[in-house]
Amino acid sequence: MIEQRLSEQRGVGAHGWLHSHHTFSFANYWDPKQVGFSDLLVINDDQVAKARGFGAHPHSNMEIISYVLEGALEHKDSMGTGSVIVPGDVQLMSAGSGVTHSEFNHSSEDGVHFLQIWVVPSEKNSPPGYQQISVPESDKRGNLRLIVSPEGQEGSLSIRQDVRIYAGLFSTGEQQTLTLDDDRYAYIHVARGSITVNGVKFKAGDGARVRNEKTLTFSEGDEAEVLVFDLRPLEVNHPTR
Repeated sequence: MIEQRLSEQRGVGAHGWLHSHHTFSFANYWDPKQVGFSDLLVINDDQVAKARGFGAHPHSNMEIISYVLEGALEHKDSMGTGSVIVPGDVQLMSAGSGVTHSEFNHSSEDGVHFLQIWVVPSEKNSPPGYQQISVPESDKRGNLRLIVSPEGQEGSLSIRQDVRIYAGLFSTGEQQTLTLDDDRYAYIHVARGSITVNGVKFKAGDGARVRNEKTLTFSEGDEAEVLVFDLRPLEVNHPTR
């Protein structure tokens, strides 16, 4: 079953310098029917004005993934990590027992557009950590490339949860099928463009909870960029804090 949720059904946060769409309940957006899915708690689609951003703020016991679509995102944290991530980069900060970080648009001329994703970890109060990889466009072209996994398989980032995240780019004529293990859930998020999954059409910002599907076939892409989350079969509402 593919339970689709359209882009316009998401929550919205408009703060002048920040325009955000919330797939799940977050901050001032609250919907008791949209409080995460399995261990996936947050997908925020953020657009940040030039030279603006999120000042230093704390996190704990959360796996936080940043995926840049356009522009450049500057990251600094209390572990001493500093980096600028651009399209193709994937960043994973394991907040663990506690970390403070900031995220700013690195450019004084252009905006930055990125996804921030939160996954509930399987363990609490572990030492915080930071990882980053760069994934060539060729690895994602017409393919679902593993970017996050529990053991860091296939050059992916290692996450503290039984979650696998894939990223793909699809245009005309490109097709890929993802096989899910028995009893696994999945979540589909279309970041850009449009695509068809198992006969269901998606546009930018659309997403879907997936249950009881053995395979997911991605086809008829039109400049599509897609993230797919392979998740434990849990029906759990996690707190948003």
